[in-house]
Amino acid sequence: MPPRTVVIGVDSSTQSTKAAFVDAVSGRLLAVGRAPHVVRGEAGARESDPEVWWQALRGAVAAGLKESGAAASQITGIAVAGQQHGLVVLDRAGRPLRPAMLWNDTRSAPQAAALTEALGGPDAWTARTGSVPVAAVTASKWRWLRENEPHTADATAAVRLPHDFLTERLTGAAATDPGDASGTGWYSTATGSYDPGLLELLGLDAALLPEVARTGATRVGSLTAAAAEALGLPLTTAVAAGTGDNMSAAVGLGLGGAGLVDHPVLSLGTSGTVFAASRTRPASPALSGFAATDGTYLPLACTLNCTLAVDKVAALLGLDRDDTSPGGEAVLLPYLDGERTPDLPTAAGLLTGLRHDTTPRQLLGAAYEGAVVTVLRALDELLRACGLDPAEPGVAARPLRLIGGGARGRAWVETVRRLSGRPVIVPGTVEPVAVGAAALAAAAATGADPVAIAGGWSTGEDVRLPPVRRDSATWERVGSVLERASGPLLGGF
Repeated sequence: MPPRTVVIGVDSSTQSTKAAFVDAVSGRLLAVGRAPHVVRGEAGARESDPEVWWQALRGAVAAGLKESGAAASQITGIAVAGQQHGLVVLDRAGRPLRPAMLWNDTRSAPQAAALTEALGGPDAWTARTGSVPVAAVTASKWRWLRENEPHTADATAAVRLPHDFLTERLTGAAATDPGDASGTGWYSTATGSYDPGLLELLGLDAALLPEVARTGATRVGSLTAAAAEALGLPLTTAVAAGTGDNMSAAVGLGLGGAGLVDHPVLSLGTSGTVFAASRTRPASPALSGFAATDGTYLPLACTLNCTLAVDKVAALLGLDRDDTSPGGEAVLLPYLDGERTPDLPTAAGLLTGLRHDTTPRQLLGAAYEGAVVTVLRALDELLRACGLDPAEPGVAARPLRLIGGGARGRAWVETVRRLSGRPVIVPGTVEPVAVGAAALAAAAATGADPVAIAGGWSTGEDVRLPPVRRDSATWERVGSVLERASGPLLGGF
């Protein structure tokens, strides 16, 4: 019997790093090492020190290696999936010049609006990049930096995304992939390369950017001597280009050219996202028209307020997160950090419809409903971007795959079922981002297709839940409040 080989998939998210140790043949999850991050900021600012990410990666790998029982010599590959959009600026020695501006930092909303206008409006942007600039997008943050910290921008010797920064620490190679690059605002999904015209508009020198690998599974090098020593891994360990967290989750779920296409996924985490892998290039101003990491596309809609926002409401009410009931007449839009979809970066939470008999449990239920309706409203647009008719019975009955921390919460799952009216699948892959990164690592080590690898792995038993009758009354009530309040009350432009 040949010796066992093990790959490591790193999920470097907003709040923490997870390092999944996966049997490269069977896909069995051997261990998951974890280490926390620190996020700071107020009044719209959200920042982290990239050096904390590197230390967390080291700590998570060390913990996972110990827990897995694998020998270091069995490790054949590693790949990083990171939170999207964050702006990392480095000096000539590769050290951060300032904390990274994270995806949920909303200070650059005015710059996003100015960029949209400068190119001729939303349609001009989607034709080139697939997406319209919002505060989350890296291009908006770069423009903010140039306007507010010009000395830092002038001193910048390299611009990286969070996963790029970590991959460069592993290999010494400045590399990214089409998936994460497509969320910057300066990469064209139409041409598959950086857009010279957009770089000129942004005042960004292409020489500051990493090379775009063909896919996230492309081997961009091996561990440097310093990285191998820091992680306790072999110098021969293959390092994949890696990708963004949403693109990696798609791989981990078997979505892509060698697997499922046009099957929607709803991720309930710090953010709420709905996405699907598709062969159709998306160009809708209502969506982020990302590239996937395997050569297909990944149309996606993302909200800023999901599990953390609802947990905050539960804490304010003194309730457990599952101590809830339907909201009744109350509508609560939990936009505690502004909102990205719809594009309301200065929004705050909004509560309406209170009655004498409204209970705390109903208020918490209304927070769940507000968060879920917000992300589900983008689902029909997502399906259209895939070239599908949402009203067609076969499309309407297509199951919704539910992932993220919320997928393990009863209230989240039941609210999604009630408001979507769709069958729900809770995949057995409990860490799809990290498992997707592990598949990229295995592909880098072997040259195989990462989606095919993940599809062939046995990573757990799916839970399949039948559809329930859709709660159209709540859907219409929440949607009506959102549409009427978005301008005067929620800070819409």
